[in-house]
Amino acid sequence: MAAIMSELAIAHLSTVDPILGGVIRAVGPSTMVVEPDCAPFQTLAQAIAHQQLNGTAANTILGRFIRSCGTDGLFPTPQAVLAAPEATLRAAGFSYAKIASLRDLAEKTLSLVVPDHETLRTLGDEEIITRLTQVRGIGRWTVEMMLMFRLGRPDILPVDDFGVRNGFRLAYGLKKMPSPRALALFGARWAPHRSVAAWFLWRAVELARAGKLPQPLERIRLPRLPRRHRATRSTRKRHASPRARAATRRTPRAGNGAARSRAAPSKARTAAHKARAPIRRGSLRAAAVTVRKGAPGARRKSQAVVPRVTKARSKRARR
Repeated sequence: MAAIMSELAIAHLSTVDPILGGVIRAVGPSTMVVEPDCAPFQTLAQAIAHQQLNGTAANTILGRFIRSCGTDGLFPTPQAVLAAPEATLRAAGFSYAKIASLRDLAEKTLSLVVPDHETLRTLGDEEIITRLTQVRGIGRWTVEMMLMFRLGRPDILPVDDFGVRNGFRLAYGLKKMPSPRALALFGARWAPHRSVAAWFLWRAVELARAGKLPQPLERIRLPRLPRRHRATRSTRKRHASPRARAATRRTPRAGNGAARSRAAPSKARTAAHKARAPIRRGSLRAAAVTVRKGAPGARRKSQAVVPRVTKARSKRARR
């Protein structure tokens, strides 16, 4: 039955997409194998162990984890993970972040947020993604790999996967990497066999490295995505509530007080500078100064004080 589905998928993809059909002919028949499925808890725990590690290091950590927390060589249960001391999990090789993810996975498995194997097979793809991504450290890509290679779901396109996007760029002769949204829109034509299409896009990267990737038969143009315009200040004010607009009018702008405090010394310095500056001819002023005599009761006398006059130098004199 799997071989018939593979032949149907290849025929469909070659018909709706000639460029992908050329990649399929260069690769040959699909050999995508679905691994024996196991309990969701075990699958996700293994995925957490493999995060940011190569396969050898992750398998070594999982071996220690099974020996220290498992029973009779079996994979540990959620109850065993919650009961294990933190030092035991650290000794197995898990980081503190991965220990928190494992314990959150165990708690959500016991509370049935993560369904058991029988329930999982009855749920749709998006519902599985929604439920499993509630676990700390489990993202959409991890669940999509589980759907493809554990549950054998035929219509999964991991648009966030770098290998899938890079394979699409190479196979279709694009200069830039396609965005996940654009790839999702273009890949809608591959339904309901998008898992097989993703598998051939991964193989396209290997063909490019070996120099065997065929040239695209035609140039394609990715779907144009609508731009998201940022709301301007006037737009935000227009859509704001009357109370928010009134509060904005009452609240002084930040920095006004500081600006005023900085401006006051500037004016004082300007006035002092003008007082010290030499007075040019034609602009003399007599300042009346009240001089108080030393004896008490003496009458006040006004005395005219004339400031010092300096001649403005001509241009020739300055030269």
